[in-house]
Amino acid sequence: MLRHALQSLLAPHSVALVGATERPGALGDLVHRKLAAGGLRAFFAVNPKHGSVHGLPCYPSLDALPERPELAVVATPARTVPGVVAQAGRAGIRSALVLTSGFAEIGPAGKALQDEMLAAAREGGVRIVGPNCLGLMRTDTGLDATFARTAARPGRLALVSQSGAICAALLDWAASAGVGFSSVVSLGGAADVDFGEVLDFLVPDTATDAILLYVEGIHDARKFLSALRAAARVKPVVALKVGRYASGSRAASSHTGALVGSDAVFDAALRRGGSVRVKTYTQLFAAARMLASRRLPRGGRLAIVTNGGGPGVVAADSAAENGVSLASLSEETLSFLDARLPPQWSHANPIDIIGDAPAQRFSDATAAALADPGVDAVLAMYSPVAVTQPGDAARAVAAAAGASQKPVLAAWLGDLDPQESRAALEGAGIPNFYTPENAVEAFGFVQAYRRNQAQLLEVPAAVPAEEPAPDLARAARLRDAALAQGRETLTEDEAKALLACFGLPVPRNIVAGSREAAVAAAREIGFPVAMKIHSPDLAHKSDVGGVRLDLHTADIVAAAYEEMMRNVRALRPRARVEGVAIQPMLRYEHSREVLVGVATDPVFGPVISFGSGGVAVEAVRDTAVAIPPLNAALARELIERTRVHRLLAGYRNVPAVDLDALAALLCGVSRMVCILPWLKEMDLNPVLAHPGGAIVADARVVLDPARLEMPPRYGHMAIHPYPVELESELALRDGTRVAVRPMRPGDVDLERRFFDGLSEHSRYQRFMQYLPKLPPQMLARFTQLDYDRELALVALHEHAFIGVGRYAPNPDGQTAEFALVVADAWQGKGLGRILLGKLREEARKAGYAALYGNILEANHDMLDLALRLGFRVLSREGSDVTVVSRLA
Repeated sequence: MLRHALQSLLAPHSVALVGATERPGALGDLVHRKLAAGGLRAFFAVNPKHGSVHGLPCYPSLDALPERPELAVVATPARTVPGVVAQAGRAGIRSALVLTSGFAEIGPAGKALQDEMLAAAREGGVRIVGPNCLGLMRTDTGLDATFARTAARPGRLALVSQSGAICAALLDWAASAGVGFSSVVSLGGAADVDFGEVLDFLVPDTATDAILLYVEGIHDARKFLSALRAAARVKPVVALKVGRYASGSRAASSHTGALVGSDAVFDAALRRGGSVRVKTYTQLFAAARMLASRRLPRGGRLAIVTNGGGPGVVAADSAAENGVSLASLSEETLSFLDARLPPQWSHANPIDIIGDAPAQRFSDATAAALADPGVDAVLAMYSPVAVTQPGDAARAVAAAAGASQKPVLAAWLGDLDPQESRAALEGAGIPNFYTPENAVEAFGFVQAYRRNQAQLLEVPAAVPAEEPAPDLARAARLRDAALAQGRETLTEDEAKALLACFGLPVPRNIVAGSREAAVAAAREIGFPVAMKIHSPDLAHKSDVGGVRLDLHTADIVAAAYEEMMRNVRALRPRARVEGVAIQPMLRYEHSREVLVGVATDPVFGPVISFGSGGVAVEAVRDTAVAIPPLNAALARELIERTRVHRLLAGYRNVPAVDLDALAALLCGVSRMVCILPWLKEMDLNPVLAHPGGAIVADARVVLDPARLEMPPRYGHMAIHPYPVELESELALRDGTRVAVRPMRPGDVDLERRFFDGLSEHSRYQRFMQYLPKLPPQMLARFTQLDYDRELALVALHEHAFIGVGRYAPNPDGQTAEFALVVADAWQGKGLGRILLGKLREEARKAGYAALYGNILEANHDMLDLALRLGFRVLSREGSDVTVVSRLA
């Protein structure tokens, strides 16, 4: 594997500090003291005004150093920073940490200075963390390039934050709580390196088991979500996202200079990324404490052991609020506890062992709960009593926990001198929380992480192969006709015609430009009918009396037409009115009104919303948001996150609506979003959902004339859809026809059977080691792909894998590595050549500069194939040969 492109920036062993000084309180003094004490392999001070700083040599410039450091830390005034970055580039230093403030966060003048700094960085090939940040820590290299009061303890958590103050506060808390970190990265203004690249670095980082994020805003949504999904597949990611309300969003924007976007959209993005969101500072602490224990539950059933009934009830209430299931105790467990607890114990979960419980009772109850197969984790709580000292109770729980692999959480309440208790608990790997709510929330975050992992398994296509192809030519004609008239909003008739291009259910619609034409249209459709004003200038028709329903006769239609025209002319005299639209009166027994919408978020691009519909939609405010593309599973999950879902699912004597039809409609909207980058906004309100289906009663579409062309690789979306366009059928040399398609998460069993069918020889040539079976983590990694950055193509014959080829990004982020294996019985038929050729072409389209392959020297067939396809030998080391094909 190649060295990660940010290795020298985020985990350097040698550092130069530009702006080092002995002036007390100066940034250059504070950081110098930290770096000098950190244990780096090499540390250099740079300042032309000093010959030495704190007894260490000081050099006049970066190019005067005795050796080239990996990282330059910049602590000089803002006006000098562009010159320092340029000097770093000339000295061959490719990484810089800019601590200085006074850039984009202060306004136009600072933004101009930041642009100058970035131009110097681009010219010199320098990557930058900052400006305006607390700095970086990496405990395994001895790096502490910060001005934080407290240094990070060594540990397995990584913290990435846009706020230096949050970093500093977390470090203070962690020191007292015994929580350690592998990396601490304060991004500050994130003018260059952002969350996405830091997450990319942390994905393969063997020193990091879990990741904490503090997020104010995002610069590159595709890069962020792609990296987030890659990270969340292999380690828990918990994010504190601020700016949940308008005032907070304004503060976050001014703080970071980043676009913040809608909070609901960000929530949907984190969920789709397989991560967990916390909403408060204390919740982030709780999540950190839980993750630092490194013992995570396999399920979501929690047992509570308490010597106080009140705290047990508080914990149970918190469990209900956080979606945590209380375990049902088995008969064996209940019998065991009956024999060891007083008769008045609770006989249920929470397990109230009564206030006079001695230490042994804590031990017995905890051990019994852990032994119950229906329990996945235990929360043990202590309330202060004179009978049992908190330290004794803690040691009893710790002893019981040591005999089980299941996690135990603790909440030792009211402990005036907690050192003894905490040492006993945390020494046994039991995180101790201050309140029952904190403990339950922490457990809930882990369960939310597991639930959100399911979203990573969903890989919808832009247009699934089983769906009819949309009429894109007609859709383009509707768009072009509106733009030619200077309109960016389609009329209702045009909007419904656009929906029909994608097979969405819409009623018949006849536009009538006169009273007589309206009557004729009503007779053609059949009474009763609905009448709506037809105007490109009136988005909300009911606000101007532009909707009349249940018109039963020709005379009523004629009168309604005249009255509607008078009302509209009086209320909106400048509006262009082209007549009315006549539609059938949609009457369905037990129908309910819902809304389906599309909006374009400034950060994450198009998003899809669902919720309660009708004229009171803004007052009710019951909507949920999802990031496209969607499939049926994701659409149903979106529906279930709304309050109206309880009405849609049926109640009392009212039957449920056709939820499958609603999900299909949402998937149709997703297809539109994927293929039409010019679809800026869309409101389908109301959509009438009923037991027999769903139909769009009204529609409004807003166009984006700046995005008429489809960007490459679905660049207008935050998530790359499943590339259904890569599905094909082809002939091998002997004429056998095989199917080729991208790997899907649902291919786990096919992949396992394919591996099991390989000979030991083929397995060794593919994996360069003998693997008796695929480990579960490797199997998940092979089948769960982010199509934006990686690809696996599978060849199938008679519904079985016969060959798999894949490429994945190297740590440098600029190149990729391929792997290829063909079933023994299918070798020599040209399948490997086909798969490798397709992989190389798709890697080129994805923007990779080169495609590498590591091949055993004894694997002559693969080496010959690579060379025939234009790869060249880059190196030979032992029994391994590295080949490369330049793509750019």
